[in-house]
Amino acid sequence: MELIQNTADLSAYLAADEVIDHHHPVVREAAARLAEGVADSYAYARAAYEFVRDTIPHSEDADDLRVTWRASDVLEKRTGICHAKSHALAALLRAEDIPTALCYQRLMFDDGSAHAVHGLVAVRFRGAWHRQDPRGNKPGVDAQFSLDGERLAWIPDPASNEMDYPVLYAEPHAAVLGALQAAQDRPHLWQTLPSTL
Repeated sequence: MELIQNTADLSAYLAADEVIDHHHPVVREAAARLAEGVADSYAYARAAYEFVRDTIPHSEDADDLRVTWRASDVLEKRTGICHAKSHALAALLRAEDIPTALCYQRLMFDDGSAHAVHGLVAVRFRGAWHRQDPRGNKPGVDAQFSLDGERLAWIPDPASNEMDYPVLYAEPHAAVLGALQAAQDRPHLWQTLPSTL
C-alpha cells in the first residue's frame, strides 16, 4: 500500500499543536531522558516507540476508564487507547525532529460486534514512511518497531470489511479527536469512536 501525505509540507509532520504538544515540559523531559545515550535518531525512535508501547498501558488492557487524548496527559497519567498512545509517540518523535504522521486502520472489535477506527503512526526514515503501532502487546499481539517490513498489531482482513487507510495525517483526524474529547469514560468512547473515516 502506498502511503499518501495529506500535505506536501514535511514540516507539518514536525509541528506542535494542542494534541501533539511536544513543547510541553512533560514531553520535553521524557524526550530528554529517552535521548540520553542513544547513538542516532533511529535508536531514539526505537527507544521512544518501545517506551510508549511498553510503559503506558492501553487503557482497555489495564481496565482503566480514563480517556486521554493530549500527548502530555498520556505521558503524565500513563494511560490511553491506541489513538492517545499514538499522539504521545508522535510528540516524543517530533520533539527530536523526526517527522511523524498519524494514520489509521478500520478493524473489527475483538467480539466481532462492530468496527472501529484504530490509530497508529508513521515515521519518516531513509526517504520513506514506515508505519508503527504503539498500541501495546498482549497475547496474540506482537507489534515491533521496524523499518524493514511492517510489524503492526493487526493486519486488516478485507473479508471482514477491515482496511488500511493510506492517508498520513499531520494532525489527528477530526472525527477521532472529537470522540476522544467528548468521551465521559472509555465505555462511552467505545460507543462513539467512528467506525470508518
